[in-house]
Amino acid sequence: MTGGAFLFTTAAAYPRGHYLRAPMSDVLTSADSAILLLEDGTTFRGRPLGRRGTTTGEVCFNTGMAGYQEIFTDPSYCGQLVVTTTSHIGNYGVMAAEVESGRVQIAGLICREFSEFFSRREADGSVQDYFERAGLVGIGGIDTRALVRHVREKGVMNAIISSEELDEAKLAEMLRAVPSMNGLELASRVSVTEAYDVAPPVGVETRFRVAVLDLGVKQNILRHLTQRGCLVRVFPFDTPLATMETWAPDGYFISNGPGDPAATTEAIMSVKGIVAMAKPLFGICLGHQMLALAHDVPTYKMPNGHRGLNHPVKNLLTGRCEITSQNHGFVVDDAAVRAHPDLEVTHINLNDQTVEGLRRRDGRAFSVQYHPESSPGPHDSHYLFDEFLALLETGA
Repeated sequence: MTGGAFLFTTAAAYPRGHYLRAPMSDVLTSADSAILLLEDGTTFRGRPLGRRGTTTGEVCFNTGMAGYQEIFTDPSYCGQLVVTTTSHIGNYGVMAAEVESGRVQIAGLICREFSEFFSRREADGSVQDYFERAGLVGIGGIDTRALVRHVREKGVMNAIISSEELDEAKLAEMLRAVPSMNGLELASRVSVTEAYDVAPPVGVETRFRVAVLDLGVKQNILRHLTQRGCLVRVFPFDTPLATMETWAPDGYFISNGPGDPAATTEAIMSVKGIVAMAKPLFGICLGHQMLALAHDVPTYKMPNGHRGLNHPVKNLLTGRCEITSQNHGFVVDDAAVRAHPDLEVTHINLNDQTVEGLRRRDGRAFSVQYHPESSPGPHDSHYLFDEFLALLETGA
């Protein structure tokens, strides 16, 4: 350890996709170097991946062993530098069928082993080419185990990655200008700007009209709704409820998304109105937090959040447990939910007992903190879409 900074290294002179150990001096003097600087002064050095440049955001880690392209394109990761704890990234390339939105959403990637070479025959190309087209800046070849342990101990924090500026003092100055995720509204960066429709696939009868408030919706959520016979209209995040009502939806879906939920004020007001009308409502992730906030139940920022494919959740209504896919850094206040006369907790996280699901006692609205649509992840929670369809059938 030197000057309070951890230094982890890989060779810079080898072909991209192959990482071998090299003396520290080789890395520091090479033109093919990159640096990751955390706001507490901790430094990691590796090599560039994606486009050469500089990027900033909140550093967080995902513990999933697969599904990296779905992570890259998940709008809930907007504004975040994602650390992948699985050691190999890029080995199966990318495919157009595996995106969750129209573009790469992460602010940057941090990984151990990065490869341009991929073995999947069906792949459309390499992750390196994919990132270069998207303008994504990242760093590879660092000790991600050390980084994750550091973040777990100190909590998530802002960081900067650069492969064009290696002066730590200059990077620290740039990093000080990066806003905290606390109080940051990001749904406006990832939401659509105009409403659009998604019809059920050929051969599936249209049964219901569902208005989706897009705070950063994943494509697989829309697939689950349309495959069950829902004609979906996706509305921008700030669409007034009166405008959505002119489409005469049978129910509402409030999507996942990035940022501080308390700052997403337009969506909170819309959810309050939906609840007042007693129309069926289902929320996921940020949508779950919108339902809580619409009932004046606060949210708070977690030290590290939940991001991965193996989070155990217990359904308190059935007593059954499920393994879930998660991606969130804020959580609903447990005590406030339990004290609310109109709400009840339906799911809890078995690792830390945080609230993973809630519903109104009148049965007209429910939500979960995790991602039942998976993509990537287990399919244990698909039943929640069927419960929403049952709610639509009864009209609550």
